[in-house]
Amino acid sequence: MKHIVIVEDEALVREELSSTLSNNGYRVSVVEDFGDASNVILDLCPDLVLLDLNLPQVSGYQICRDLKNKSSIPVLILTSQDQLKDELHALELGADEFITKPYRTERLLMRISNVLKRFEGRGNLIEGPGFLLDRNTYTLYIDGNSCILPKNQGKLLEVLLEKRGSVVTKEDLCGAVWGTTEFIDENALQVNLTRLKKTMSGLQMKCHIVSVRGVGTTLQVPEE
Repeated sequence: MKHIVIVEDEALVREELSSTLSNNGYRVSVVEDFGDASNVILDLCPDLVLLDLNLPQVSGYQICRDLKNKSSIPVLILTSQDQLKDELHALELGADEFITKPYRTERLLMRISNVLKRFEGRGNLIEGPGFLLDRNTYTLYIDGNSCILPKNQGKLLEVLLEKRGSVVTKEDLCGAVWGTTEFIDENALQVNLTRLKKTMSGLQMKCHIVSVRGVGTTLQVPEE
């Protein structure tokens, strides 16, 4: 059963959506604490997010940006904002679909089904800014091209992507690459990080690996 999270501040709309989705075979969760909505959604690990743009505390745009910077969860915008600039801005931030209110239930259900179908089989893919990483083969898909990363580089990029926005300790990095933290070879770790940085630079990727002295390493993603 596919899991859909609703992020909507109007109670009647929220209840209508929840009832419609439940009656059509979806598992539904509702987010009502909008200030921390992004983290709540990530913890729920849904298959799809229905997101309004006009929310108290934080805008739907910001939530969309946060989700797409940290995950590959598909986002369907459902909003009363019907200007072309609103749709274009949402799509630029990574939204996968855009529907304006009022909406026909049949159309909404079809759009939901289509988005879910597009994302089927992508559980092995991690999404970064402008690229996808296949965690099984460490194939990097970027700008219509693909390249297979050496295993150690792929493992490092995988853990940095999974924990983007946070500093990853050298223990966690070593554990990801060598499967243990009992023996930490900092020189070998730095060699692999340097090689990954060179690969990413050669591919002109938008994100960068940054060392945080005395703490660890983080994947820095430029603000939109």
